[in-house]
Formats: sequence, structure tokens, C-alpha cells
Amino acid sequence: MKRAAIPAALALLAFAAGCTVGPRYSRPAAPAPAPDACKTEPPWQQAAPKDSIPKGAWWQVFNDQELSAYEQQLLQANQSLVAARDRLDQARSLARVATADVFPQLAADPSAVRERGSGNRPLNGVVQSSRPYTQNVFTVPFSLSYEADLFGRVRRNVEAANASLQSTAADLQNVQLVLTAELAADYFTLRELDAELVVVQESVDSQRKGLDLVNNRHQGGIASGLEVAQQATLLDSTVSQLALVQQTREQYEHAIAVLVGQPASSLSVRVAPLQVTPPPVPLGVPSDVLERRPDISTAERLMAYQNAQVGIAHSAFYPHITLSGSGGWQSQDLASLLNAPSLIWSLGADALQPIFEGGRNRANLAAARAAYDQSVANYRQSVLTAFQEVEDGISNLSTLSQALATQRAAVDDARRALAIANNRYIGGVTSYLDVITAQTTLLTSERLETQLLGQQMVSSVYLVKALGGGWDVSQIKDQQVHPQARQVLQP
Repeated sequence: MKRAAIPAALALLAFAAGCTVGPRYSRPAAPAPAPDACKTEPPWQQAAPKDSIPKGAWWQVFNDQELSAYEQQLLQANQSLVAARDRLDQARSLARVATADVFPQLAADPSAVRERGSGNRPLNGVVQSSRPYTQNVFTVPFSLSYEADLFGRVRRNVEAANASLQSTAADLQNVQLVLTAELAADYFTLRELDAELVVVQESVDSQRKGLDLVNNRHQGGIASGLEVAQQATLLDSTVSQLALVQQTREQYEHAIAVLVGQPASSLSVRVAPLQVTPPPVPLGVPSDVLERRPDISTAERLMAYQNAQVGIAHSAFYPHITLSGSGGWQSQDLASLLNAPSLIWSLGADALQPIFEGGRNRANLAAARAAYDQSVANYRQSVLTAFQEVEDGISNLSTLSQALATQRAAVDDARRALAIANNRYIGGVTSYLDVITAQTTLLTSERLETQLLGQQMVSSVYLVKALGGGWDVSQIKDQQVHPQARQVLQP
């Protein structure tokens, strides 16, 4: 190469080094409702967005110390969460692997060989002695290679690795949100079952007193044997319900044990009836959901990853240039190995330009674009699902709030009806069947009241989860790696 051409070539390389082929990434538009477009008005005043949900500890809005203690145990010992953290560490290490290609690669391969040459070796037409020989060969070679990233293949690899890292970080937060929400839902369901146990036990006690009353009246000749049998049947049925509620409670207790990383047999949750009300939930505007849901951030980062893969596939159409060099020492004598005459070296460059690949590169690019389009569709579907879950949560709480108010009135009516039925029976105005019916109605109404309160608390948990649990996308922005100069000297 002429001397005048060298600066021009270097300038061309410098210019090309800043060139990155393939599409630039920008987040595609996603379907979103207009502000204040919720169909259902919540049964409480909306709080300011993100102000009322503690970051990373959203369950504190319920002001339940026991729930908070179980959530802390989950964060420390839940094995699914431990596995998600390990996946994040793995993704961070793989991202560092991608940055290694930014730097030159240096390797050494020293060797020491003692060899014997054959006395019958072919001479290839050269007149020389064909006597056998024995010699030593000591070699200390170094090889250096560097890919000139002219069209951004390496930079796209780093971009894809960082997008994958951030996607895994968001996935970790989503796993944590799902698990903590599941624990809170199980906890409030267990507390609802505690309240239901109290209701059923009180009914058992009341029905036993009723059976004693009917037995006394039967012995006095006032009540019939049929009335005794009817009351005994009702009591036995209620005792069976008590056993079934207890069994269901034990199953939720076992589920909580697994979530907090303990064997099912080693955890015992104290009985404490549910006596809470749903807290105010910060809804904000619908567009906030895009920034506050870790699963949406996972889908969005996967789009960025696939976009970088399109760039990588596009770079395959351009020359792949590798600069290489090698050097070292080689000698027959170890004592003269590091002498100047033993020095060996070579410099070179390799340019690989695809010409005919049988359509491989074109097919890879088409596949990468299709994968990107698929990730866009998955992202938009995640957004639609998120808005659905928020709307479902608001609708559920609104409906349950109304149903709970009317059910409490129904319980009061059922208690009054039972008192009237008892008085009419004792006065001889009606049969004992009316008392049986009133007792059954009261038990059913009281159980439904506790179930509605439990469903209300569980719906509150899932609405907070649907809103992201106080998380926002800024928490994963720092999850990325950059090439650092010290990597040059790292193995």
C-alpha cells in the first residue's frame, strides 16, 4: 500500500467503526385507554399514583404486621425467588461475555518438544543428508486478534445482551410480585376461613342448645320425635361443615409454608379472624400501568433484544474484517530461546465478504424480523391483559363492596327471623321446621358475609398487583453492562 493511502484507509476504518447497520430501536405504540376511562368507579377515593404503595413492600398498605413478617420470610427463603435471582446473575455474566468481543484477544501457547526425524524421510527432490536426527524445539508464541466492528455486529451483540439482562431483571421483579401477591391472597383467605370457623362454631353451639331444648320438650310430651331428629340432623350437618372449613384452612396454611420456604408440617399460623377493610389503592392514569408493571417491562425489553438481533442478522451482509498478529520466540536451545535471532512474528488481516450463501443470510434476516414482529404482538397483548386486570380489579371491588353491604343487612334480617321463629315455636304457633329453616338461613348468610369480606381483601391484593405493586421501570435501567478498559487484562 502506498504511504499516501494509509491515512485514507485509517480514516475509512474510523468512519466505518461508528456505523451500525440495522433498525434503531424505539418502543412501538401500544393500545391504551384514555385518562379516566375506567368503566367502573371504585368504591373509595383514588390516592395519588405511586405515593401510597411502598416501593418493594407494597403489602404494608394493609397494616398487618403478621403478613409483613411472612412476606419478609418469603423474600429471604422462597426457592422460586432464589432461582430468579440466580437467573439474573447468569444474565449479567452472559452480558459481560458479549462485551469481551469489543477488545483484542491475546493468547499464549508455549510448547517444548523433543523430536526425532526419520532417516527415510522424503527429500522432495532436495539433495541433502537423509540421516535420522534428534532435536529440541522450544516455542513461546503469542497470538493477537481483533475484529474491526465496522458495521456494528459486536455493538449489536452488547445491545442485545443488555436488553436480555434488563428483561431478566424485570422478570425477577415480576416473580417477586407474583409470589408476594400469592402469599397475601392466601393469608387473607386463611383469615377469612378463621372468621368462618368462628361463625360455624357459634352455629354449632347454638344448635346444640336448640337440640337440648327440643329434647326437654320431647321428654315433657310437648315436642315430637320428628322435631328432635330434624334438629339433630341440622347439628350433624353443621359439625361436618366445621370440619371441612378446618381442612381448607390447613391447606392454605400449607401453601403459606411453601411460599415462605418451610416444610408444610413445620408452620403453624395462629387463628385470628379477619377484621380489616381494603386500603385506598392508587390507580393513577391508565398510561402509568406501562411504567409500573414488571411483566410489561419484560415484554418491552424482549422487543429491544429482538430488534438488536435484526441488526446482527443485517450485519451478516457486510464484510467481516479481523486483524491478527502473532509473535514470540522459537529455538532449538532453551538457553538461546529469548535471543533476538529466535524472534518470530507475523501480521495480517482477513476480510470475509459473503457473496453467495444459498439465501442463508436473507433467511436469517427474515426470521429475525419475524421474531421482532412476534415480540411486538406479545408486548401489545401484555398491555391489553394488564388493562384488563386493572379493570377487573376495580369492578370486583366495586361489586363486592355493594354485595357486602347488602349481605350484612341480610345477616341482621336472618337473626331477627330466627328470634321470631323461636318465639313462635315456643308459643306453639308454628312447627319446629320454621326454626330449622331460620337456623340454616342464618348460618348460610353469616358464612357468605365472611366470604365476601375475604374476597374483597383478595381482590384488593390482586388490584395492587395489577398496578405493579409500587414498582416502576426506572428500577431496571441501571441493569446493564458496559465495556471497561480493565477487561483488556482479564482472562
